[in-house]
Amino acid sequence: MFMARRNRRLFWAVELLLLAGTVGASTRVSSAQEWRPAILVVLLLSLALLGQFFSVEIRGGQLSASLIAIVLAMSLLGPVAAAACGIAAMILKSAVRRLAPAQWLSNLTTFAVIPFAGGLLVRALVGNVHQAHSHGLSNSLTFGVVVFLVFLFATGLNFLFFALDVFVDEGRSLLRVLGELVPLLPGELAAGAIATMLALGYTAVGLPLLFGSIVVLLIFQQLTVALLRSEDRAEQLLARSTQLVRLQLGVLSTLVKALEKRDETTGRHAAAVARYAEALSIALNCSEEQRDVARAAGLLHEIGKFTWPDRVLHASVVEEQDLTIVRNHPQEGAMLVGALDGYGEAAEAILHHHERVDGRGYPAGLIGNEIPLMSRVLAICSTYDTLTAQGTYRPAIAPEEAMEELRSAARNGQLDGEMVETFITVLGREGAVFGQDSDFEVELEFERRVRMMAEPRAGVTGRSLPAASRLRSRARTLGSRSRALVAGARVAVRR
Repeated sequence: MFMARRNRRLFWAVELLLLAGTVGASTRVSSAQEWRPAILVVLLLSLALLGQFFSVEIRGGQLSASLIAIVLAMSLLGPVAAAACGIAAMILKSAVRRLAPAQWLSNLTTFAVIPFAGGLLVRALVGNVHQAHSHGLSNSLTFGVVVFLVFLFATGLNFLFFALDVFVDEGRSLLRVLGELVPLLPGELAAGAIATMLALGYTAVGLPLLFGSIVVLLIFQQLTVALLRSEDRAEQLLARSTQLVRLQLGVLSTLVKALEKRDETTGRHAAAVARYAEALSIALNCSEEQRDVARAAGLLHEIGKFTWPDRVLHASVVEEQDLTIVRNHPQEGAMLVGALDGYGEAAEAILHHHERVDGRGYPAGLIGNEIPLMSRVLAICSTYDTLTAQGTYRPAIAPEEAMEELRSAARNGQLDGEMVETFITVLGREGAVFGQDSDFEVELEFERRVRMMAEPRAGVTGRSLPAASRLRSRARTLGSRSRALVAGARVAVRR
């Protein structure tokens, strides 16, 4: 601690010497010509003083009108006038913010030494600015390049001074602090570019351009503030949307996991069906959006079973009085999934995945192509995994036998025959039970889905997505119809 205190005192002494040295050097290099025209001096000094009050916070830091004024003073007046602008600006800023003495010293040193050094560098590169102006040099591209390069030099010194201050005060690595300052570069470069253009404009047009620039800066400030407020609100809405989506999707995935605690096959079955459904949708040349619908519906198609009592969930044969509970699970699942924005098609696929192409399915008794494409995909994949997987409510059978069962179900009007043949082709290519090694968490891709669902979308291509409220209403109205259609019908191999 003693060493740290001594280092700070030594650093303050160096800062004080630099400040005193700058003031002393100013008395030697100052000239009366540097303070002319007086109206330009007054304008830049006023802009440096008042610039803190209409500076603009931008993504890369702060677009400071004071900084622009100091760069203009370095370029158009000279080193002493630039240092005076810097010191005046920091006196006002430090007083208004009631900074500690050490911060006063740091600010004054930085904004005296750097503008003075920058002004000297401009003078060394182009000579006396007023003489250069009279010879036409300041109207050239060369003068603009010099101004901008000197600004970069001053910015580098500013970053170095700040990093040294933090290093001495907090003991942090110089390189790390400098790395943290890199995101501020866009704001600094914007100020440097504006100052360079104004310096060139002044040499071509004169003071009217600088007076006009103040109005432009004020207008720019108001427009930028309005834009940033809009962006901040958009970011806040996106953050809230992400949080809400994370909560909603997390609830659904938690329900699946909770259901797996009661029925250990649920998670594995959901992941396998999702994998099979995605592969089948690819074979059917579905769009990427439809493939994702197939995958999401496969993962969540059993979620409606969460409402089942244990006697139904673990029954090898469903009792007649429990058939209504079984047949309601597509509606229950569809309502849960349909609450997620953008998951309307997945909810629709879940709602109709127990329909039959002959119209004897539930909950709506849809016929043939009336059944959504993804529902027909889901029906085939869910049936196949139920037939072939170990540990389900019925003994597993060989994949070849299961494929024949699918063909038989297609002939009997339960499944889509063409899709069954396509699915069997996929199984021959990928492996008869390639979906059974899938994992629910991996297939869910939770973070990707959260980002995808939370990001604002200008529009959705393809068929419109049914809103959750419409889906709930539709599911409820289908209830009585489905019971009439399937009354007395034998429960298919899928519950």
